[in-house]
Amino acid sequence: MTAKPPVADKDTTGSQSVDRALRLLSLVGHQAERGMPLNQIVEEGGFNKPTTRRLLLALIRAGFLEQDPADRRYYIGQEAYVLGSLASPRFGLLQMSMESLIRISRKTEDSSFLSIRRDTHSICLHREEGTYPIRTHALQAGFEHPLGVGAGSLAMLAALPDDEIETVLQRNSQVLDEEYKLLTPEQLWRDVKTTRARGYSFNPGLIYANSWGMGIALKFPDGRLAGALSIAAIDSRMQEARQADLAAILREEAARVEAKLADIHNTQDKPADTGRQREPIALRANTPLRNNTPLRKTTRRLAR
Repeated sequence: MTAKPPVADKDTTGSQSVDRALRLLSLVGHQAERGMPLNQIVEEGGFNKPTTRRLLLALIRAGFLEQDPADRRYYIGQEAYVLGSLASPRFGLLQMSMESLIRISRKTEDSSFLSIRRDTHSICLHREEGTYPIRTHALQAGFEHPLGVGAGSLAMLAALPDDEIETVLQRNSQVLDEEYKLLTPEQLWRDVKTTRARGYSFNPGLIYANSWGMGIALKFPDGRLAGALSIAAIDSRMQEARQADLAAILREEAARVEAKLADIHNTQDKPADTGRQREPIALRANTPLRNNTPLRKTTRRLAR
């Protein structure tokens, strides 16, 4: 069934209620560490307060959400954790990237990130802290931004075919105009071309003057986008003299992750002895959502 944008609230049952509940679950999930207050869920979910409260209570009863009695915020519940753990072997990009993220942050002393695509946006799956005492906190796990905003996000945008980039920029034009004045579609096209020429993305503090980043796309064996690795640091740690070293580290670790993706792809391409052949794991991690799937409001921070 094709998802539809929010409509006038009324008490409904069946698939519409399921769609609405899942939308709220997704909203809270993207703020997993901080939780969300009711008024924010109402605003971003697009439903009135009684409908929102009813759906939240249903999710709490099912164990997918919890409400902290102290701050009254809503958080991801235990059942969501269980299902996520059960699903992790099928979407193993984070597991395959963890050693690389740790090495990147150990070698550079800066924070490193794994991001994936979600329709016209990017989502940070993991932030690995570096040891350098001065850090940029522009991106945290769960933050979502338009593709092209931030180093990892730009690396992913540049890895897409030109016609798909054009579609992404058209659909993101309003949010870019409202929240990222310097990142016009024309500027992002220039950034895409520069990224392709370099082999990695570079953001010299376009939004926050002292918050710089570099990123490199991860690809499946058939060339499709899998995600991106990136590094973020204060401006003094990403000057020209150091950029080549950081880019080399990113390339090395991206190659390691892509080798793991290739191993899994090759293993699952072999015919099974019994039963039907399963589709390759992790291939769905960046499958674009339906064009009219409602997206939550963009977190007002710069991705790296």
